[in-house]
Amino acid sequence: MTDDTKRMPPDSALRGIDQLLQIMRDLRDPLRGCPWDLEQNFQSLVPHTIEEAYEVADAVETGTPAALCDELGDLLLQVVFYAQIAQDHGLFDFDDVACAVTEKMLRRHPHIYAANAQTITTAAQQETAWEVIKASERAEQGVSPSVLDGVTAGLPAATRAMKLQKRAAKIGFDWNTPGEVADKVREELDELLAECRDDNAERLEDEFGDLFFSVMNLARHLKLDPEAALRRANRKFERRFRVVEKDLPPDKAASLAEMTRAWERAKVTAEP
Repeated sequence: MTDDTKRMPPDSALRGIDQLLQIMRDLRDPLRGCPWDLEQNFQSLVPHTIEEAYEVADAVETGTPAALCDELGDLLLQVVFYAQIAQDHGLFDFDDVACAVTEKMLRRHPHIYAANAQTITTAAQQETAWEVIKASERAEQGVSPSVLDGVTAGLPAATRAMKLQKRAAKIGFDWNTPGEVADKVREELDELLAECRDDNAERLEDEFGDLFFSVMNLARHLKLDPEAALRRANRKFERRFRVVEKDLPPDKAASLAEMTRAWERAKVTAEP
């Protein structure tokens, strides 16, 4: 791009969101835009959007407010990018996105915005009311009235498992206590171990899926976020293993026994 075709930066007097929208329009300009941005479409952006969402989650758990602010900006850029692509194809624009979600929030919070609406004082009551409103919306759209409607197939499998279980529990299809779920986990583990003897890959995958689904159910009953718990376990493993690596002799391969002893020491020294 030559100097005479370069664009001026957005007016600094504009609001931040207006500057960002202008930048995205510039990047997608067919004549003077960025080649990479011009090549993108809805499908190509999906992996980047998922990655940015996970980076937000990581910043929440391990970062600073400044890091979270930065990652939220990256995630917002994804929304702006999708909206600009849609606008380029005459589908909708960023303002349509903002208006649609605003309308949805107003509709789904009648206890805040509607006159003579039901009083809601707890998060649990709000979750119930939210699901009732969403079910009504699906009915108006002619969608079959299954309690599982609206659980997106594209969610991460663990997240989708939790949502499916929560929906089924709303009509009473659920265990009563965490202990009962733990018994189911043991049962599924026994079935998986039994399949290990036959070494049938398809059956092993099926039984492992059942075990994993039951573990997700246990997390739900314990009121735990399984993704957060696993991220925490990942960080703990990484922290300990880095200590193990420093504890091993650099000039020869360590035996499993040596690494196990180093691991036990790391469990003490690597903890915050």
